[in-house]
Amino acid sequence: MTKKDINRLSSFHNTCLRKIMKIFWPNKISNKDLYEMTSTNDMETLLIQERCRWLGHVIRKPSDDMTKVALRWTPEGKRKKGRPKTTWRRTIENELKKRGYTWGTVERKANNREEWRKLVIALCAIRHCKV
Repeated sequence: MTKKDINRLSSFHNTCLRKIMKIFWPNKISNKDLYEMTSTNDMETLLIQERCRWLGHVIRKPSDDMTKVALRWTPEGKRKKGRPKTTWRRTIENELKKRGYTWGTVERKANNREEWRKLVIALCAIRHCKV
């Protein structure tokens, strides 16, 4: 997803939350206060959390499962000239790298569900604080 797509989703998410909470135009409230009132996070944090949760499921699957095979699959041949296409794995690897985790660490932690849950919560807590 591009930054523009995330901004659109985030805007829609905030609009829906404001309608649910019956906060209309003359009343102004910051997004941070809105998230606290609704006990939610911003859209970018929610997307990261869901990506990580799905990654944990895929890593724990048997090695012959189609989703696990697709996670490691690299197509043969050359790509067209220009910027390489962003894949789901590259996206999640970049997010984890920003947080200081390697792919090996992630695979090891994902096999233990409790450790994985703690890691996902920690990733989102870090993201929410904008560190």
